[in-house]
Amino acid sequence: MNYLNADKVQLEKEYELLSKQYEDVKGKGLKLNMARGKPGNDQLEISKEMLNVINSAATCIADDGTDCRNYGNLEGITESRELFAQILQVEPSMVMVGGNSSLNMMFDSIATMMTTSVVEGEKPWYEVKDRKFLCPVPGYDRHFSITEYFGFEMITVPMTEQGPDMDVVEKLVESDSSIKGMWCVPKYSNPQGITYSDETVKRIAALKPKAKDFRVIWDNAYAVHDVTDTPDTLLNIMDECKKTGNEDLPVLFCSTSKITFPGSGVAAMAASENNMKVFLNKYKFQTIGFDKMNMHRHMLFFKDYNGVLEHMKKHKEILKPKFEMVISKLEKQVQETGVATWANPNGGYFVSVDVLEGTADRVVGLCKEAGVVLTGAGATYPYGKDPKNSNIRIAPSYPPVNELADAMDVFCVCTKLAASEKLLNKI
Repeated sequence: MNYLNADKVQLEKEYELLSKQYEDVKGKGLKLNMARGKPGNDQLEISKEMLNVINSAATCIADDGTDCRNYGNLEGITESRELFAQILQVEPSMVMVGGNSSLNMMFDSIATMMTTSVVEGEKPWYEVKDRKFLCPVPGYDRHFSITEYFGFEMITVPMTEQGPDMDVVEKLVESDSSIKGMWCVPKYSNPQGITYSDETVKRIAALKPKAKDFRVIWDNAYAVHDVTDTPDTLLNIMDECKKTGNEDLPVLFCSTSKITFPGSGVAAMAASENNMKVFLNKYKFQTIGFDKMNMHRHMLFFKDYNGVLEHMKKHKEILKPKFEMVISKLEKQVQETGVATWANPNGGYFVSVDVLEGTADRVVGLCKEAGVVLTGAGATYPYGKDPKNSNIRIAPSYPPVNELADAMDVFCVCTKLAASEKLLNKI
């Protein structure tokens, strides 16, 4: 039954049925979590052998002669820089390898630009009192938290099936010098799983910002994270920026957090020579060097980029049935009701669902009461405020498939129950 076309009598009947179903699932005493994109235990196990490679290695000397046990080498060991250069599709000389967290490196990069001008003659960002940042929505809550922390006004930009609405982006950045940057998750975006089209990447590379120090934070977190047999491809942003003379525009990031161990992976950033001079000048005061033994053990484990790709096939085998489970449950239990839409991504870590406008917080609350924890309604928007109160991010990776099936049954019941309440003016 399509709820949007149903009459009041039909809806009242459906509401009574859903209320009973909801009480039944509450009685199961479930304790399930689909809140954050954490790899499941089975995913962590496939990297376990990496814990042994250092002990069995003949040497701790990197290819460039660095003793990984000692101080030094701020930019990271050569073979690790070469690996991340392939992941990010840049030259190794543009890469700096850091600690375990790309989010940490993004925070540090924003902090650097807050206190140091990246373009001669421009003020550090903290001196720009009305500073702004573009935030494609729905998007990644932790990105938004960084710019909120540093006092930026966050301007939302709608996401389309091709990526950020570039008509809006171009109009804004070309007219306002107080707009200093834009967040981007260009491949399998968080949470919708959208990969930016070639046209979108080219238009970003061709931007003519009024602010000379405008920067695109290119968080390629899911560069190799395919979950279907028809993976997306992403145009090379740095190549396109070189063509337009905008090589200083993007600052790229990635990590192995969802490739090996989230708590002890390796992160990297890449940028033009002009940008890296500024960032490295800050890092040389911050650290003598990051964990080179961790870089070394990752290289011993993977050996090269092909090793990463082979490893990601194992992740795909684990994640593919989970994503299929989520989509199947939505199609079978919710689709005909007309009260929700969702993306069907080819990779990444999330499924983005838009429930009936005005009911997202109610769906999340009902799920919590029934023992299923979801990311909070509004989390995918700056300041935690979704103007339509409709977007919910589902993270299928952590629960085992059988628990995920139970959690999705609860989610579908709650989505329909909240919609029927809304349509009957009960909430």
